[in-house]
Amino acid sequence: MFNQPLAPSEPKSTGSPSEMDSILVVDNLTKHFKDFSLQNVSFLLPHGYVMGFIGPNGSGKSTTIKLIMNLIHKDGGQIKVFGLDNLQHELTIKDRIAFVFDENHYYEELSIRDMARIVASFYKHWETQTYDKCLKNFDLDPKQKIKQLSKGMKMKFSLAVALSHRAELLIMDEPTSGLDPMARSELLEILATLIQDERKSVFFSTHITSDLDKIADFVTFINHGEIILSSPKDDILEKYGIVKGANDMLDEETKSLFIGIKTNKFGFEGLVRDKEKAHRYFKERAIVEKPTLEDIMLYTMRGEKHG
Repeated sequence: MFNQPLAPSEPKSTGSPSEMDSILVVDNLTKHFKDFSLQNVSFLLPHGYVMGFIGPNGSGKSTTIKLIMNLIHKDGGQIKVFGLDNLQHELTIKDRIAFVFDENHYYEELSIRDMARIVASFYKHWETQTYDKCLKNFDLDPKQKIKQLSKGMKMKFSLAVALSHRAELLIMDEPTSGLDPMARSELLEILATLIQDERKSVFFSTHITSDLDKIADFVTFINHGEIILSSPKDDILEKYGIVKGANDMLDEETKSLFIGIKTNKFGFEGLVRDKEKAHRYFKERAIVEKPTLEDIMLYTMRGEKHG
C-alpha cells in the first residue's frame, strides 16, 4: 500500500492552455480503419497537469494513445511531445515518458528485481534508489515473480518503473479497468502524489469517469473518433447542467436546449450545455443541478441515439 500521506497543495490555475506551454500537443490527428475513423482530433495538455481522456469503449481512446506512442501510423495531423515531433524525435521522447498499459506486458516468469534490471537498460536516467523506494512504498517484494502479482500490484510495478527513470509525462491507457475499489483508490492516491511535482504531467485514458473526480485538471471527451469537448474540468462542470422538470414543459423549442434527454411518467431529466441559459429559460419551473462527468458522457451519447 502507498503509505506516504498526501501533502497539502495549493489549487492550480487551469486556464485554457496554449501550444507554447503544453507538454503534449495533438493537432488534427486522423486515422482511418475499415469500420472506424479518428477524425481531426486536437487537444493540448499543459505542463504539470492531469488530463482525463474519456469516452465509451470503442470511441478512439486507445487508437489516439497508440498514435501518440507511434505504435501505429497516422494518416494525417501532427503530434508534439515536449515541443518535439513524435516521429522525428521518437527515441528522445520515449526516454522522457512512461507508458502504462491496462494489461501486463512484462515477462511473467521473471521476478520484479530481474525485470527491472532489463527495463533499466533502456533508459538514460534510471535511478535504482528511487526504484527501491517505490517498491517499499508500494509493498512490492522484489523477489516475487510478475505472474504472481495481482492486477493492482502489476499496475504499481509499472508505476515504480515509470517513476524511476524521471518520466516527465505519464501516459496511462485504462489503468483502473478491472481493478477492485481498494486498488483503484491506491492508484489514484499515487497519481495525486506524483503530480505535486509540477514538472510532471499525466494523460489518463478511462471510461470510468468517477476516477477523474479526484485528480483530473483537464478533461477531453472523445466519441465516435471525434472530440466532443476539451477544457478544464471545473469549467466543464460549472458550465453544463442537469435540468429536471415536468413533462408538460417539453415542446420542440424546449427540447432544442438539450444535448440529451430522458423522460418517464414522473417527468424529464436532461443535459444542457449552458446552465445559466437554462436558469433564465426555465426560471422556477425546473430544477437545474451541477452534472458529473458521467452525466455529460452518457447524455451526449443518449442525444446521439435519440436525437
